[in-house]
Amino acid sequence: MHNYHFGRGRARWAPYLLLLPGFFFYVLIMLGPSLATAVYSFTDASGIQGSQLNWIGFENYREFLFMGQASIDNYGALWRTLVFSFFVTTIQFSLGLFLALLVNQRLIGVNIFRTIFFMPVILGAVIQGLIWSLFLYPLGGPLATMLEPFGIRSEFLGGQPSTAIAWVIFVQIWANVGVTMMIFIAGLQTIPSDLYESARIDGASGWQAFRHVTWPLLTPSVNTNLLLNIIGSLQAWQLFLVLIGYRNGTQVLGYLIFAQGFGQTSGSVTSAFRQGYAASASIVLFFIVLAIGLPVQYFLQQREKRILG
Repeated sequence: MHNYHFGRGRARWAPYLLLLPGFFFYVLIMLGPSLATAVYSFTDASGIQGSQLNWIGFENYREFLFMGQASIDNYGALWRTLVFSFFVTTIQFSLGLFLALLVNQRLIGVNIFRTIFFMPVILGAVIQGLIWSLFLYPLGGPLATMLEPFGIRSEFLGGQPSTAIAWVIFVQIWANVGVTMMIFIAGLQTIPSDLYESARIDGASGWQAFRHVTWPLLTPSVNTNLLLNIIGSLQAWQLFLVLIGYRNGTQVLGYLIFAQGFGQTSGSVTSAFRQGYAASASIVLFFIVLAIGLPVQYFLQQREKRILG
C-alpha cells in the first residue's frame, strides 16, 4: 500500500512549487547579497559607477587586521563594539525582564504602560536618534535647560567619547527594551497560574516563586532575548550615525563598515568609497558574531535541556 503524502501525479509537486516564491526572495534579498559581499571583499571595489574592479585577494583583510594605524583604529572599534554589546545586552535584558514582570500584573491601565514601553520600537533608528539629539542639544536643549539652574553643564553627545558612547547605550536600550519586554511577557503568559497557587500554599515568598517557578519556565524567552540582544548590539551602528557622527574614539565596527563603504573620513581613518574594504570588514564582523553567538547558543541550549528536560 502506497502512502501519498502530497497526492498523486503532478499534485505531488504542488508544495515545492508553493515554496519557490519564498525561496526566490530569500536568495534575492538575503543569500545573494551575502555571497556578493564575500566575493567583493577580495576586490578593490569602490562602488563608483564606471570604476575598474580588480581582484586583490586577501589584501583588504591584511590591511584591516595588520596594517599600521588603520588596524589599531579597527581594533579600537572592535573593543568599543564589545563593550557596547556587553552593557546593552546586560541592562536591556534585566530592564526588559523587570518591565515584563511589572506590566504582567492584572491591574487597571496596564495595557497603556505596555504601549508606552513598546512605542519607541516602532519609531525607527533615525527618528529615535533625532528625538534624543534635540533633547540632548547642549545649547538650549530640554535637558541642558533643566540642569542649568543647578550649575550643571555638559556637552552630552559632543563631549568626551566615553560620555557620548554612554548616551548611545542609553538610547539603544530605550529604543529596543520594548521588544525584550514583549518576549518576556509572552513567556510569562504561558506559565500556568496553578503553579503559583501551589507555591503560595507551600508558603513560598514572591522571590522564591520567581526563582523556582518563573525563572526556570522562562528559559525559552531568556534564550531568545539573550541571543537577539547580543547579535543586535554587535551589529548596531545607526544610532551612532544619527547621534554623534563619525568621530575618533566613538566608532563601533558596524559604523566603521558603513563609513568605509560610503566615503566618510576621520583622523587617520580614511575612506573613499572603499566598498571592497568595507565588505571585508563585514565578513570579519560576521565571524565575530558567529564566534560569540554559537557558543552562547550552545550554552543556552544545554541549560534549557537541564532545566526543562
